[in-house]
Amino acid sequence: MQSFAPIALFVYNRPQHTERTLKFLKQNDLAAESRLFIFSDGPKSDADLDKVTQVRDLLKTVDGFRSVEIIERKENMGLANSVIAGVSRLVKDYKQVIVFEDDLITSPYTLTYFNDALNRYRNEEQVMHIGAYMYHLKDNTLPESFFYRAATSWGWATWERAWQHFEPNIDTLMSQFDAKKKHEFSIEHTMNFWKQMMDFKNGKNNSWAIRWYASIFLKNGLTLNPAHSLVNNIGHDGTGVHSGINDIYNVVIHPKPITKFPEEIQENTAAYHAIRQFLSTRKGSLWQRLKRYIVQRLR
Repeated sequence: MQSFAPIALFVYNRPQHTERTLKFLKQNDLAAESRLFIFSDGPKSDADLDKVTQVRDLLKTVDGFRSVEIIERKENMGLANSVIAGVSRLVKDYKQVIVFEDDLITSPYTLTYFNDALNRYRNEEQVMHIGAYMYHLKDNTLPESFFYRAATSWGWATWERAWQHFEPNIDTLMSQFDAKKKHEFSIEHTMNFWKQMMDFKNGKNNSWAIRWYASIFLKNGLTLNPAHSLVNNIGHDGTGVHSGINDIYNVVIHPKPITKFPEEIQENTAAYHAIRQFLSTRKGSLWQRLKRYIVQRLR
């Protein structure tokens, strides 16, 4: 009998988002054969207690999976520490893990994609991360899936062999970058990845994801990605701790399964350029959306 990867779902204080995330996850083809572990973070303050309680009441009704285990934290760990602890626990026990947060809706084939890729690249040391999200790229000639350097955090999977290289210490990570690596790391300065590293060091964010990507990059690792997204983030409505106010990253979820995977373990040049082009144009689009948002708020 095939052993499917366990699912780690991290939730906090958004009952409506959590309900939608679970609804779509349950509709996945492999849901009934997958173990679900839900990590519920404790409230930061009394103001969050009611919403956290609502989420936990909802979790008691979850079914449709091979098993469901709810881990309720008494204290507030914060998303980063919660993710690091949860992922570390599951890869130790199961050697692999699929990770979601409470604001992601999925395709019915998302779990299938993850498990197929986990099995296919299990022993490929350079492949360190499997992502399910992809920007709305204009290049329609890209293959169904491809390798790329950066790691997306909206629905992902990995193995214990890769996660052992996760370096949480920001100083250790930053000391290994020179100017050339910073340029390559930031996709030729089209993405603010290095700024995210600086902000973490200066206490302005608490991102696990930027440290995970940096850990992968410094090991010359690759990430597998679909050309058309298998997840969409519904959290960019101002309700989340790290959410924004723009819809530039909204995508239409791919309605078909991913059946083709790259055989050569190397970054896809065409995909890299397509993503760089998207990132280079997104800044202007983001500014236009921000101005529109401010105008609407002032009316």
